[in-house]
Amino acid sequence: MPTNPYLLGNFAPVETEVTAANLTVIGSLPTELNGRYLRNGPNPLGSPDPETYHWFTGEGMVHGISVRDGRAEWYRNRWVRSASVAAALGEATRPGPIHADMDFAANTNVIGHDGRTFALVEAGSRPYELDDELETIGPCDFGGTLRGGYTAHPKKDPDTGELFAVSYFFGWGNDVEVTVIGPDATVRSARRVALGGAVSLHDTAITKNWIVLLDLPVLFDLDLAVAGARFPYRWFEDYHARVGLLPRAGNSTEVLWHEVAPCYVFHTMNAYDEGAGIVLDVARHDSMFRTQLLGPAEGPPTLERWHIDGRGGSVKEERLDDRGQEFPRVDERFLGRNYSIGFSVSVMTQGDILGTESGLIRHDLEANTAQVRHFRSGATLGEAVFVPKDAAANEGDGWLLTLVHQAETDTSDLYVLNAQDITGEPQAIVQLPQRVPAGFHGNWIPYAD
Repeated sequence: MPTNPYLLGNFAPVETEVTAANLTVIGSLPTELNGRYLRNGPNPLGSPDPETYHWFTGEGMVHGISVRDGRAEWYRNRWVRSASVAAALGEATRPGPIHADMDFAANTNVIGHDGRTFALVEAGSRPYELDDELETIGPCDFGGTLRGGYTAHPKKDPDTGELFAVSYFFGWGNDVEVTVIGPDATVRSARRVALGGAVSLHDTAITKNWIVLLDLPVLFDLDLAVAGARFPYRWFEDYHARVGLLPRAGNSTEVLWHEVAPCYVFHTMNAYDEGAGIVLDVARHDSMFRTQLLGPAEGPPTLERWHIDGRGGSVKEERLDDRGQEFPRVDERFLGRNYSIGFSVSVMTQGDILGTESGLIRHDLEANTAQVRHFRSGATLGEAVFVPKDAAANEGDGWLLTLVHQAETDTSDLYVLNAQDITGEPQAIVQLPQRVPAGFHGNWIPYAD
């Protein structure tokens, strides 16, 4: 019987949707935390074929914990109801506009915008809107203003509240679509930009002046698609690796391209303007989907800094930390701005998967120091989300929220840590009523005052 590492252990799906109130808290939740911590990830419904199942293609399930006035009010987990998920659950289809027949239960990220909640995925599908209790409303094209699919990684400008996105879809050929969505959740501008091929472009970065385009050697492969691959993208050995700077106010032909050493980047930590160019911090993989096609498993990525001159010259590539790490996050009040504090999760290759270790890293990039918190043996971590103490707090003054799975007990907890000293005693540990499988991205969505 073939096995697939992305269907085993804490990658295995949970089979039930749970609603639990008044969760047990060890320690004390900060009274300033009033909102929902939400996390999205793949949770296949049914029995996928282990020979072909790709981690990126499981149906999306959003997990949420509501915190208010020092209490953990509830935990919920819900599948995102695409048409096929709704049918499998014996429910009515949620109405809404889909793009190019790409109806998929969004499984990658979940964000709040304009007082609404959106589950996100990429590669041609549109967002799915959820209500405050994670029930699916339906697919969303932002009031008819989004003409195609969307990204899993929009970047919110902390000054304007606009969402900047770079979206890809094999049906657009070599083009990606760069969109700006206003605080009112309508698309304000859309530009098609030509890259060198039909790339898989997972993330972007913004500065005050630029939008970053990552044109790297993972591309759509028609042969894989014809053969039935659920994620038909792979490494192309002879394809270039380059970074483009698109002016935020410019047109789609004004990209300034800069070559980098061959690599792949799922996630950027942050970027900011430096002279005519930018500084870009990334989790850099030497390659991706070159030999392992069911999930990322080709050696641990490292935290790198790229100095990009903005004139098409050579890129100065600088390693900031040798440790394997992924899921970089920052204090998003400093997104696209000169910053010092970043967070990431330790990762290492474990057989045929790239697994998280029991380590959380806090970087002080100005002081060139790093603080590491280790959890007990067998623990695995999710992406850490930063929440500031208040709007006027100094950079990095607040809390880190991360999901921790304990292999020994097969249970998950939400840890709330002091972001200025992540090695100290947790501020609070919220015990969850069921395991939260390994997943992708989440965010803190505060309640309105």
